[in-house]
This record gives sequence, structure tokens and C-alpha cells, in this order.
Amino acid sequence: MNKGKNQLRIIGGEWKRRILPFASIEGLRPTPDRVRETLFNWLMWDVQNTQVLDLCAGSGALSFEALSRGAANVVMIEPNHSQAKILKENIQLLKSSNCQVMLTTAQLAIPTLKTNFDLVFLDPPYSLNLWQELANLVDHLIKDQGHIYVEADCDLHQLQLPSSWQLIKETKAGAVRAGLFQKQNN
Repeated sequence: MNKGKNQLRIIGGEWKRRILPFASIEGLRPTPDRVRETLFNWLMWDVQNTQVLDLCAGSGALSFEALSRGAANVVMIEPNHSQAKILKENIQLLKSSNCQVMLTTAQLAIPTLKTNFDLVFLDPPYSLNLWQELANLVDHLIKDQGHIYVEADCDLHQLQLPSSWQLIKETKAGAVRAGLFQKQNN
């Protein structure tokens, strides 16, 4: 595997402009720079000191961006052995002690989690169509007023997400549809 071939760049924060490798895996596509920049502009004041869950970590782009911008703790879930190993190597490279990688699927990891999260990234491989299943599984772990970032290849209103998730911002870049939701417990 050629580690140098697939790379992502951290856009802002402590590790701005750092380049990190990721594995060459079918369906693995880091959130585009432009979309990540938009997301973290939306979250500018809402990342510092947060508990973050990345349900489908993949390249780790969203997690590393959150850590770079001051997240207190990040949990990354990644079922692919090669990519999980690279995520752990990147954590060591960045000397980050507040990040863990769970080598499993989100469906198996969520029931074991005991933390409530301020920010959740829901960006599964598009072909698996996991948005609704993972949203319903993780909903109870999201704090009231917590943020959920959802990325898909279709209109976000088609995803049948929990009714307590209110869409507050959305953007589109090519085929990528991205939205920031906020959990409203009534």
C-alpha cells in the first residue's frame, strides 16, 4: 500500500496545513476541503472542549479537524483494519492523547458507549445507506442542543432522520450534500 498516495490536509486550528495519509479503500472519500471548511465555520464557537463521535471515521478528516480546533475528546469508529491502523498512527504522529479509535462497526460500537456527545459526525459510505439506522441508534447519546453533521449523496430531507434533529445549515458541493443539525429535546 502506498501511504503517500492518499492524503488529506487539516484546514484550521493547531495542526493547520498538516498532511495526513489514509488507506486506499473502495468507497473511502474524505469530506471535501470546501465542505469541511464550511462545516467548521458553522461550528466555529461550538467545537472547543466538546465530546465528539465520528460514527464512520474513514480518513479521519472530520475528527482530526475537530481535534485541531480544540475538541476535548474524540471517538472514531472504523471497521477497516488497515485504515484503523493508519488512524492510530496519525494520532501518534499528532501526539494526541484525547482521541481513540474503535476497530468495529458503528452498529456494534454505539451500544458500548457511555459518553454523551456534543458533536456527532454521520458520514457513512454512501453505498451502505446507513443514515437512518445509525441516526436512530446514536440519538440517545447526543446531548440536548448537540450538533450532528450529516453528509450524503442525496437530499438530506430524504434520509428520515429523527424528528428531534432540526436542520440549521446546509450546503452542496458537487454530489455532496451536507447539513448541520441540532438536537432539540422537547
